[in-house]
Amino acid sequence: MNIDFIKNSKNNSLVPAIVQDAKTNKVLMLGYMNEEAYQQTIDTQKVTFFSRSKNRLWTKGEESGNFLNLVSIKVDCDSDALLVKANPVGPTCHKGTDTCWAEVNTTSYGFLSELQQIIKDRKENATGKKSYVASLFEDGINKIAQKVGEEAIETVIEAKDDNDELFLNESADLLFHYLILLQAKGFALDDVVKILEKRQK
Repeated sequence: MNIDFIKNSKNNSLVPAIVQDAKTNKVLMLGYMNEEAYQQTIDTQKVTFFSRSKNRLWTKGEESGNFLNLVSIKVDCDSDALLVKANPVGPTCHKGTDTCWAEVNTTSYGFLSELQQIIKDRKENATGKKSYVASLFEDGINKIAQKVGEEAIETVIEAKDDNDELFLNESADLLFHYLILLQAKGFALDDVVKILEKRQK
């Protein structure tokens, strides 16, 4: 990557470097790099910044051991910012939190993560009028497993026909009940994804 743009930066040869977890995609921190910091990051494979307060190069984790191991660096479309993807060793923030925004650094699957949380809440906080999900948990693992089996069969049947809408609806029902089954067994999507990741290696 041509880094001449760093020399011509409007901010005294410093450019902002946004650090993102390479696995979870969570934004971990924001720092600044000059040409030397960029080169040291490439050479050592540990994310290094130019510290404006220390007025020197500063490798994240040099004192705490909480390094950011480099995965990739990209420059944005205007050539005035860097996106650094890294694998963090321990918490990133000096205050001890996973990110500098005090967020927990966990993988998010977008809406599926929200749905998973709703299912978890229904399982743990079933009060008053029972929801469909709460009633399934009350009926027990056999009933939940049976529902997954039924939805799987219905999905297979619709896959053999030409009605895409029915197929997608049955697929949604299958995925929904599978998420319930995972919760019933004490697991989450992330547990399954980790196994798939291991198989890919």
